[in-house]
Amino acid sequence: MQRIGFIVLPGFQMMSMAWLSIFDLANGEMGEPVYDVHLLSEAGGLIRSSIGVDVVTEPLRDTSFDTVIVGGSALPGALTPGVIKFLRRAVRRCRRVAATCTGAFVLAEAGLLDGRRATTHWSAARELQARFPKVKVEEDRIFIIDGPVWTSAGMTAGIDLVLAMIEKDLGADVARAAARKLVVYHRRAGGQSQFSALLDLEPKSDRIQGALAYAKRNLDKPLTVGQLAAAAHLSPRQFSRAFRAETGQSPAKAVENLRLEAARLIMERSRHPIEVVARQTGFADRDRMRRAFLRAFGQPPQVIRRNARAEAMT
Repeated sequence: MQRIGFIVLPGFQMMSMAWLSIFDLANGEMGEPVYDVHLLSEAGGLIRSSIGVDVVTEPLRDTSFDTVIVGGSALPGALTPGVIKFLRRAVRRCRRVAATCTGAFVLAEAGLLDGRRATTHWSAARELQARFPKVKVEEDRIFIIDGPVWTSAGMTAGIDLVLAMIEKDLGADVARAAARKLVVYHRRAGGQSQFSALLDLEPKSDRIQGALAYAKRNLDKPLTVGQLAAAAHLSPRQFSRAFRAETGQSPAKAVENLRLEAARLIMERSRHPIEVVARQTGFADRDRMRRAFLRAFGQPPQVIRRNARAEAMT
């Protein structure tokens, strides 16, 4: 049986309790208790969440856990020296140590992220990098595995992190079954963006939404303003004005973002040559796609593919 220790800090988000339920679902799928979950805090006892609900925790006594996970807290002073000491021992004795959301700050404070790749909630990523310059922060990842240390973005990304753990431990079928019981899609890949280009645009009218849907279906085509305007049943001038008013972007910039999102997913999930990916997503050639990747992600396509493969092999 694998013992899972979840370190609860005062002011934690109740969403983290949902992540722990996935271990229970995996136990049910296996027909036996594979995971034994414990809620931990430095002194034990009641710990209050950000919404005022208390949970009962056990005191930090030892590190005889297979996996230790730490969640974040919005309360100043929530992190204590005892937790830091426990985590420094845990990374040497446990199979893996993980953090969800701003729990990455806790691992960083303990020095466990020095020289490692890590992620956190997008709104806190730049602060994490500024406070801990030795950490290789990737602010737009769902989760990252670097050796024995796992980190995830905020909120629902913890579900993806735990599903990935279960897939690693018990296989894809068990993780997929747990995801179905949660009524969520099977876990997102760790390298997937925290953002969606379409969600970021948030068009309000059916006409602009229809034009964007048309663009996403036809990324391999030139996609001129005239074509998009026709899909929206507007003149090119009316379309350009309405598009910028609703999305804050030009049609050309929005199409490039859709292409970038599609190209990145293909790069991470397939072995297609870069030239093929560029043609499939409308970049025409690899050099144009490379320049777009560097502008958007700060990395060329080859590096993003290599990082995704490294995570899959971890």
